[in-house]
Amino acid sequence: MDIPILKIEDFLVVTIQSELSDDEIYALQEDILSRIKDVGATGLIIDITALDIVDSFMGRTLSNIAATAELLGAKSVVVGIRPAVAVTLVELGIRVKWNVNTALNLERGIKLLKRLIEAERRGGAS
Repeated sequence: MDIPILKIEDFLVVTIQSELSDDEIYALQEDILSRIKDVGATGLIIDITALDIVDSFMGRTLSNIAATAELLGAKSVVVGIRPAVAVTLVELGIRVKWNVNTALNLERGIKLLKRLIEAERRGGAS
């Protein structure tokens, strides 16, 4: 499954439209990280609005993508987490382990990402 990775300003935006197999999640991770490096992205937004379920593997992989993107110089925000997904992540203990910025929707995610990048440029905390 090809998932488009759009470049908007200095950000990459990835919208996951359907459930992914483990192999598709790994492939997406590699695609995202390659694109960050290729275009020099300073930010990454992963939109999971369309997902009804995020299992523990997907949750860990999203966390890994965010952590690795950070090492490549890109701040990350996951947007569009549905209430049921949030509850599941907390029940699985994943939310506590996540070191991932989240926002309600794409608009708020872009604002958060800009604040995070600006704070880093000013030498502030991430």
